[in-house]
Amino acid sequence: MTALLRTAAELHARARAGRRAVVMTMGALHEGHATLIRTARGIAGPDGEVVVTVFVNPLQFGQGEDLDRYPRTLEADLKIAEAGGADAVFAPAVDEVYPGGEPQVRVSAGPMGERLEGASRPGHFDGVLTVVAKLLHLTRPDVALYGQKDAQQLALIRRMARDLNFGVEVIGVPTVREEDGLALSSRNRYLSPKERRTALALSQALFAGRDRHAAQEALRARAREVPASRARAEALSAIGESRAAADAHAVAKAVPGSAAAVRAAARLVLDEAVRLDPPLELDYLALVDPSDFTEIGDDFTGEAVLAVAARVGTTRLIDNIPLTFGAAS
Repeated sequence: MTALLRTAAELHARARAGRRAVVMTMGALHEGHATLIRTARGIAGPDGEVVVTVFVNPLQFGQGEDLDRYPRTLEADLKIAEAGGADAVFAPAVDEVYPGGEPQVRVSAGPMGERLEGASRPGHFDGVLTVVAKLLHLTRPDVALYGQKDAQQLALIRRMARDLNFGVEVIGVPTVREEDGLALSSRNRYLSPKERRTALALSQALFAGRDRHAAQEALRARAREVPASRARAEALSAIGESRAAADAHAVAKAVPGSAAAVRAAARLVLDEAVRLDPPLELDYLALVDPSDFTEIGDDFTGEAVLAVAARVGTTRLIDNIPLTFGAAS
């Protein structure tokens, strides 16, 4: 049975054997969290321990955000954690995590924390990294798992762990989606049926960008297979492939990344969603280098993240997908 722990003393008193894997949450657990817990169970193994933290962190909510109405469902969370294989749920009170009030010393997220989500929510990532640092010290794990849906948060936690020598392995787990593509989020429960239909534009925009990217990469792969010789062109023409060869060579001579085309494909979907009822209010669409979350150019090769944030009604949602540019070059 999964133990419910309220204090660090209770957690530290537990006998440890094997690896400890921690999954940090703000509660309101759903299948995305369950996937994290099951993955943690597999990593910890039968002799290890999985600890799920449930803590709604006040430091990462800005003025006017949804701290007071953020869902708190501890009883249901315990059932999901137990079903996923968690050994313990650590659900401390605010004064257990921040004894004496809000901390005067905090972790700064630096320049990466001021971009995208950080620009829209000033100070947000300072609050995130401060509580993650504290929870890492309190739980003392060997491995910590986070969802890739919060890609910028994951990148910053990895950077903090490396820069400050935390000695913990940080693992990202792929985003879990509902059947219609909407990324699972605790905030999805705020959406009315009409708002939820509008919210699908986030994932649809990302998929449109992904499909455009896949088409470009396929043409580049085709270009590498088709020599640009006159004899080869004549042979292709004879079997009706001259247009394919021409298209492939055109792509081969174009810039490698074509990031602008990916952004444009995603933007088209979002522009249409602005006219829906209720409308989508776009915060940002970005195609970035995950090492620093700066926008990539058309000559970029390597791993990238296509990210979007928008508001539907009073609910703010984020989503992203990873893309690889020039993978086969």
